[in-house]
Amino acid sequence: MAKPLTAPKGALLANWRQNIIYIGFVAIFVVFAITLNDKGFLNPNNLLNIVRQTAMIAVMAIAITFVLAAGEIDLSVGAVAGLATVTVAMAIEAAGPFAGVCAGLATGLAVGIFNGWLTTRIGIPSFLTTLAMMGIAKGLAMWISDTAAVPILSPGYSWLFGGGSVGPIPVLLFWVAALGGVGHIVLRRTGFGRRVLATGGGETAARYSGIDTANIKMKVLVLSSCAAALAGMLYAGRLQSGRFQLGEGDELSVIAAAVLGGTSLFGGKGTVIGTIVGAMMIGLINNGLILFGLEFSQQLIARGGIIILAVALSQKR
Repeated sequence: MAKPLTAPKGALLANWRQNIIYIGFVAIFVVFAITLNDKGFLNPNNLLNIVRQTAMIAVMAIAITFVLAAGEIDLSVGAVAGLATVTVAMAIEAAGPFAGVCAGLATGLAVGIFNGWLTTRIGIPSFLTTLAMMGIAKGLAMWISDTAAVPILSPGYSWLFGGGSVGPIPVLLFWVAALGGVGHIVLRRTGFGRRVLATGGGETAARYSGIDTANIKMKVLVLSSCAAALAGMLYAGRLQSGRFQLGEGDELSVIAAAVLGGTSLFGGKGTVIGTIVGAMMIGLINNGLILFGLEFSQQLIARGGIIILAVALSQKR
């Protein structure tokens, strides 16, 4: 009698590690549901608040997945989001909602082209390019707004870009679902996605196979800045104002979400669905630690420890 086929032990271990983000998300949710049930963790409003608080991180993290998969990095996303909130609010104040949307997208496009040009044409590493852009974008937002909040008085814009709900479901969830679906298909089912992964997996080999790696890197950096600008537009709509502080520090959470989800910092590997779960996992942890009543300093320690553990478990030995 033939022996039944069984998966090699190494394959089972690798499969377990690849799915650690989903296992971890479920485990953390169950622990919080049991220990924080009396504090309203499972209240539908609280769960929807987690979605609202992490939606902008998820939007930026979807694009960062492409950047990391191509072997680059973008540290300017948080500052670009803050700048976009200001440009959108000022444009709406001057010429209406349509002008505000155009101004927000133009902000992301301009920053992305500048980042991509410096990285691919001048040869400055994206780490340094986007690190410098972080300061430039924040300084520009402070300068043009005079460090003051710019109110948004357009109910239609605020509803569509972050403040509205369809029944109990926040509009932000639809944004994340739509962008996540498109991002997953593009990365996994299109020639562009395959070229992104090939560029990050081995730039020299990709170039010899006929891939214009400089063009790929330019496109993913533009995509990242445009996603950051969209996140800024969602921040502005949800909070009904533009402020340079919005998005501050988000770059760390965005990169952590992508890495938690299974995207490699060294390129060649990325998953949009995992990235979204990673973003939601960060939001889940933040919410649970607050409900536990931990001080902010303790929250930072616990959050960092959980993220390190999750990433360490997902790495191949």
